[in-house]
Amino acid sequence: MSACVHDPDLFTNKGSILITGTRIGDRNVDIFIDETGTIRDIGEGVSKKCRSEAEHQISAEKTLAIPGLVNAHTHAAMTLLRGYADDMHLQQWLSEKIWPLEAHLTGEDVYWGTKLACLEMIRSGTVAFNDMYFFMEDAARAVDESGIRGVLCHGFITFGLAEKFESEVKATENLVSHIRGMNNPRITPAVGPHAPYTVPPEHLEWCGSYSKDEDIMLHIHLSETEQEVIDCKKAHGVTPAVLLDQCGCLSERTLAAHGCWLEDEDCRLLAERGCHVAHNPVSNMKLATGRAMPYPSLRSAGVNVALATDGCSSNNNLDLFEEMKVAAIGQKFFWKQDTLLPAEEALSMATSCGAKALGIPGGSIVVGQAADIVLVSLDHPSMVPLHNPVSNLVYSASGCQVSTVLCNGRVLMYEKEIPGETAILSGAADAAAGLLNRAAQNT
Repeated sequence: MSACVHDPDLFTNKGSILITGTRIGDRNVDIFIDETGTIRDIGEGVSKKCRSEAEHQISAEKTLAIPGLVNAHTHAAMTLLRGYADDMHLQQWLSEKIWPLEAHLTGEDVYWGTKLACLEMIRSGTVAFNDMYFFMEDAARAVDESGIRGVLCHGFITFGLAEKFESEVKATENLVSHIRGMNNPRITPAVGPHAPYTVPPEHLEWCGSYSKDEDIMLHIHLSETEQEVIDCKKAHGVTPAVLLDQCGCLSERTLAAHGCWLEDEDCRLLAERGCHVAHNPVSNMKLATGRAMPYPSLRSAGVNVALATDGCSSNNNLDLFEEMKVAAIGQKFFWKQDTLLPAEEALSMATSCGAKALGIPGGSIVVGQAADIVLVSLDHPSMVPLHNPVSNLVYSASGCQVSTVLCNGRVLMYEKEIPGETAILSGAADAAAGLLNRAAQNT
């Protein structure tokens, strides 16, 4: 057996692993993971039964084991734009800063930006994410190397132009084919119409049909701002959610991001269609969308609500621990309900609800489930005392307390060590500098 952080086999082998001495809730347990990456046994006496079978052992005293976190809406490669433009009006931010810089992106930029995002997510306990951006074949390469799970789609934007529609269809079809050809069960494709205000109804109809025909997720921004709802009603006579339904874009495969300005009828419609919603509280508060996502209406309607960070140009980090806290306290504050979105629900949003929304394994630590497991250090001031582990996780912890991360039974971080981290930081920094230089030379 091996437990040494300097043993490369701990990171590269998918052999069986025995985690000893951790806690799940208020129970002290051991966890045995077989060579397929599946949790085979959990309990207090598991180490005695399985020690001889385990190829590797992780001593996990003073840790709390939780399911790996799931980030339900990102633009991962925007890590390269972190801090580039802050504290601006939304449209000015987009038109004067973000879009002009993105025009100079290359596939290699997206590769390094996604590598950096995966590194940051692993370090803060996230093992799966749902991504929409450009040059997504390069993003898929980064996800493949990282060891985490990704649902990837090309950001499909046409503004009603026929030539643009043809190129976006081709980019989407090529990405789906490419990902399927990778034969990596951790990476799945999706179709990604950006939003009802950037993709007209006839093009949304293609996206809805393609999602159904290929049985893949449809990832879209929905009712993020009040203005887009006003404009949609003026142009089409209905809310964005109803428009999407008319275009065949609402189903159990749909994950809609933001939803700050959803109306009660929209929430009921999303529930009827089996859709999922990704809550992005930090990004929405920073960009002053003016209204908290109507979690009370979504919850009472029965919509599955997951948690997300959005991209690093509007958040500016990928720490879902921070997102859990802001989601819980933001909902209480805005809707004036002090018992709304309790800690247990916030943790579920970041774990099981996210896994359900993405249609991936994980989301819970139970026998027979994929071993997507995060060990959180209890040897930290913010985790003492431990009256309520879930409360501590949501209200006092941060991603910095994550010590060890496994995805599908593979160790990605052990006692805060991630192989190749220095090279990723250097490559991403160089890519960001190169992007800025190209943009400056073309202005």
